Amino acid sequence: MTRSVDVAIVGGGHNALTAAAYLASAGKSVVVLERLPAFGGAAVSAEAFPGVSARLSRYSYLVSLLPPRIIRDLGLDIRLARRRYSSYTPLPGSDTGLLVDTGDPAGTAASFRAIGAGADAAAWGGFSDATSRLARALFPTVTEPLPTRSEARRLLDDDATWDAFIERPVGRAIEAAFTHDLVRGVVATDALIGTFAPPIDPDLHGNRCFLYHVIGGGTGDWDVPVGGMGAVSGELWRAAVEAGAELVSDAEVTALTPDGEVSYRHGDDEHRLAARTVLSGVAPFELARLLGETAPRPEGAQVKVNLLLKRLPRLRDAGVDPAAAFGGTFHANEGWDRLGASYAEAVAGRVPDPMPCEIYCHSLTDPSILSPELRAPGAHTLTVFALQTPDRLVDAGSNDARRAEFEAAVLRSLDAVLGEPLADLVLNDGDGRPCIETKTTLDLEHALRMPGGNIFHGPLDWPFAEDDAPLDTPARRWGVATPHDRILFCGSGAQRGGAVSGIGGHNAAMAVLESA
Repeated sequence: MTRSVDVAIVGGGHNALTAAAYLASAGKSVVVLERLPAFGGAAVSAEAFPGVSARLSRYSYLVSLLPPRIIRDLGLDIRLARRRYSSYTPLPGSDTGLLVDTGDPAGTAASFRAIGAGADAAAWGGFSDATSRLARALFPTVTEPLPTRSEARRLLDDDATWDAFIERPVGRAIEAAFTHDLVRGVVATDALIGTFAPPIDPDLHGNRCFLYHVIGGGTGDWDVPVGGMGAVSGELWRAAVEAGAELVSDAEVTALTPDGEVSYRHGDDEHRLAARTVLSGVAPFELARLLGETAPRPEGAQVKVNLLLKRLPRLRDAGVDPAAAFGGTFHANEGWDRLGASYAEAVAGRVPDPMPCEIYCHSLTDPSILSPELRAPGAHTLTVFALQTPDRLVDAGSNDARRAEFEAAVLRSLDAVLGEPLADLVLNDGDGRPCIETKTTLDLEHALRMPGGNIFHGPLDWPFAEDDAPLDTPARRWGVATPHDRILFCGSGAQRGGAVSGIGGHNAAMAVLESA
């Protein structure tokens, strides 16, 4: 039996929930189909370690691109905590490092001088001013129909900044602005998180990654979701349900047709929906598979490691409080030259060593994710995100061995810049095993159906349309069009998708409502 609905949404991630809430609120009949038992996709919290009361943001970890408009429109009760410290980066082979403290400009300048990068302190401010201009100009457009390239350039009204960040490899701008290897590397990481590219990328993939990392909220700040990432997806779930959307978990979509027929399995039964519009919250590669078509398989480029520690590690730098060092982004072995060498090593089929890593401590900003029994003695979470580790280094036959190799490389990288071995601080779970969880790109593909482990569902697009792009339909104007008129992207595969933003879901919903 086939049931008719206005909108069927494939996948139940945070973008799908956003779209469902908007569309159901507008009176549309909406069914969301999620193959997993719970909704939220990569934006979930979980007790990853048996017998340990710590709810980790297991995949996604910070929020930058979630527009206040979506929070207001959907009445979401979400709190995002701002971190005082931007970053701390140990200088390899030394007992000092660079602490960027947004609450203490004089202290930050002194830290630049301490690593021999005094000349870069002023350049840091000028570079930040340029990215702030980009953010103020472009972020307000992400929940509007796509501007054209020329319109976006006019909004910025700064040709030098536009050319440096949009037209030419952003690595060139970084090289021109800064002289110190470590400072250059800290800035360049925003171009390489989840993107496999050299520091100077002629294909500009790094530029697009960099742009999305610096425009969020109109400021570029990355905030901690209070209660964990599950608090964000949980509120979106509530908004969708209260609006009247029908949410079906454990529903495996098996096929789609271009005319809107959706086949799915729920329990032992096969079901069909006939939808006026289908929204795809899955990657373009997955959507093509469901349609019986082909699409390029994307490649992710990161390793994710979650840890639970007895306390924060000591630093080699006695003058910096570990709570400050881990209060923002902690960079390990992410100098400019190391990022370039790591790319070359991975291209040659080798695991980068030392591995570039950045670390986040959710529990410093939001201790609510830990039980009182963990908080009292000073336990903390650490999330490690390793760069320049592309999916090509992993295959099904060697994934277990490669996962162990990656994990060991991450620990070596951190031990090289910390004041004590990290493994000595790791708590054990209820079964006596260390509280370490490592996810390769293949693990992400198996768990979340992210092909190639690509956290953006594919190569990122510019947040604007080319001047000659056809913008003759609502789907094209909103950046959510697929090759099929009745199927729209609503997730990270949308033109302004990627990260925990809800933007893809919002824009797909607007395109549907504009077509009505």
